[in-house]
Amino acid sequence: MSQFGDLGRRILSSISSHTLPMAPLNVLAFGGSRNIGYFAAVRLLEQGATVTFLLRSPSIFDEDTTIQKYVQSGHARLVKGDALNEADTRRAWDAAGIVDAVIFTIGTTPSSFSLTKGFLIKPHNLCTQCMLNVLCTMPTYADAPQPKFVALSSTGVTPASHKALPFKLKPVYSMIGVPHRDKVAMERVIAHCAGWAWDPKADGAPTIDLMGAGWTDRKGLPAPGSLENALVIHAGFLTDGPCEADEGKRYRVSEEELGPDGYKISRKDAAHFVVDVLTRRWNEFGDKRVNLTY
Repeated sequence: MSQFGDLGRRILSSISSHTLPMAPLNVLAFGGSRNIGYFAAVRLLEQGATVTFLLRSPSIFDEDTTIQKYVQSGHARLVKGDALNEADTRRAWDAAGIVDAVIFTIGTTPSSFSLTKGFLIKPHNLCTQCMLNVLCTMPTYADAPQPKFVALSSTGVTPASHKALPFKLKPVYSMIGVPHRDKVAMERVIAHCAGWAWDPKADGAPTIDLMGAGWTDRKGLPAPGSLENALVIHAGFLTDGPCEADEGKRYRVSEEELGPDGYKISRKDAAHFVVDVLTRRWNEFGDKRVNLTY
């Protein structure tokens, strides 16, 4: 009996001193057709995850041999639809099944330029309305926890973070004021559902044309404080550089403004952080708004 007890203690000690392998994630991606969402999805697929993509045009992956390999194996699921459409968004949830994580990186290229307003997007509240649809259609799992919810935003979107930008970047960011106001409104939706404090002076005061009248009363929207596993990433000025984290270099992550010393980040490094936080560091960064730069 004593020998069995010693053996049991050694086994327990061994288990406690090592990180047990994590089961492959089941992920739902909104905005995963390109850039950060795409790079994050590929990294997850390479780790054995299953990723369901909601895509306006699934044909975008027709010539993508990387994604097609996972489509053939059943690990990549392509759902045709638009997150601006609530019914399409619900179908994406249904197709994904019980989801461990959601990656929301929806964005668009500017549609035009105004001398008074800078770069414009259509619709002007794209991220906000897509986020409302995603949250309003999120299912409640009887036998599984709420999924981890990662949303991409940007440095410089709020009055406080814009003030902290390097001087030479302020004119550039002023030209993308319309997309950034959309990002702020999107964050306001998340903050409401997560029960986070929101200071209109520091964080911004989104207008009704962005949020929609009576948005807090929308059917299905999580009650304040009930969105338990959210993370908003304020990524720095995005570049098309390599993933430096794969070479051993590290980016910086902080709830505090990171100041003018480091203000940019490659899209591939931002994707590295998304995957890293979902697979290893959620306890460190979950339920927060963080800044990400070199």
